[in-house]
Amino acid sequence: MADILELIKTRRSCRKYQSAQIQDEELVKVLEAGTYAASGHGLQDPWIVAVQNSEVIQELTQMNTAVMEYLHTNGLSKNPVHKEPYYKAPTILLVFASKDNTNAIKDASLVLGNMMLEAHAIGLASCWINRADRMFETERGKQLLKEWNLPDNLIGVGSLSLGYRDGASRPAKERKKDYFRIIK
Repeated sequence: MADILELIKTRRSCRKYQSAQIQDEELVKVLEAGTYAASGHGLQDPWIVAVQNSEVIQELTQMNTAVMEYLHTNGLSKNPVHKEPYYKAPTILLVFASKDNTNAIKDASLVLGNMMLEAHAIGLASCWINRADRMFETERGKQLLKEWNLPDNLIGVGSLSLGYRDGASRPAKERKKDYFRIIK
């Protein structure tokens, strides 16, 4: 069995992917890991959508870029605008949760974290991509939720780019000296 702490220490966000699509078996393992994330009261509220259709990925890319441009233009973000926010990954994973669930963000974030760790454990690379919240507040975002047969009360929490890393990952930054406290 893999050493979980070692996986955590060596997982890095990927911003350059090979064009090859991941194997179906790999995708199912990553998705299954997401389904085993802890959730408040065991409700299993989050929903996961895996997108491998290149046209849909292109549309998601345009939606995400539009949100970045809006945030940047309106002074709400100092981050640079990327025209490839998913870094040309062949698979995009989107995670949603119910608007009325007080644990929505926490539960869905755990789903995303589990999927990133499983991806790393089986040799895939991933990167958490922000702005799913704003993307799926738009009319087109709401329409996509309907097209994907999802409940209409969902919020976008986050997404992952997923694929095979193109190049080596960087080592972890040194951890800050006073990161945690132990109170006895």
